[in-house]
Amino acid sequence: MESGAQIVLSGFQLVLAGLGIGILMAAPVGPVNVLVIQRALSRGFWGGLAAGIGAVIGDGLLAAIAAFSVTAISDVITTHQRDIQVAGGALLIAFGVGLLFAKPQLTIPVGQRSHLGEHTGIIPQTFFLTVTNPGAILGMAAMVGGLGTLVGGLGGYLEALILVVSVMCGSLLWWLGLSELISHIRHMLTESRLKLINRIAGIVLIGFGLLLLIDGVTRYFR
Repeated sequence: MESGAQIVLSGFQLVLAGLGIGILMAAPVGPVNVLVIQRALSRGFWGGLAAGIGAVIGDGLLAAIAAFSVTAISDVITTHQRDIQVAGGALLIAFGVGLLFAKPQLTIPVGQRSHLGEHTGIIPQTFFLTVTNPGAILGMAAMVGGLGTLVGGLGGYLEALILVVSVMCGSLLWWLGLSELISHIRHMLTESRLKLINRIAGIVLIGFGLLLLIDGVTRYFR
């Protein structure tokens, strides 16, 4: 390829690129993965998926900001990044403390069916955790921006929309697979095992929260 040459992606290739970005953004172990696993263990498949859907919406927003160059929203996030990060860290710590003291029981017993509507309360929480995560913001901007540079920019709003929807679908595929996997091992849980899982998840979330909180607070003094 000659220096400066650009790659032209077909619609199908653009979809595949978006799916890949969505999976890559969702897969790394972080607070949302911890929450999805904990919810899937205690509440079953739909509980885990509900937690993942919040992240899907968050990934979609970040991808849209990068793909459409929505400067107004981007400027708001940039201007209030410290406040958002501190709030996200505090929320993570609250989640972690809640899990540490949560009663170790399966909210949805093994074998009992639930539906998505029973678990929608977690959706805004994981959405907020996603959009307040500096790693997610920078990662999405780098991936979508890098793809745009590689192909010489997205060819209009339709291509940008295809990419955003594909990113969300890739993210959703990850959470579907993870929730399904975890729901299949729920029958192995005992009260003591669930208590241990809650403790570990709580400590991990508090750790992530403290890192975000400390980094966000120190930004005020830079």
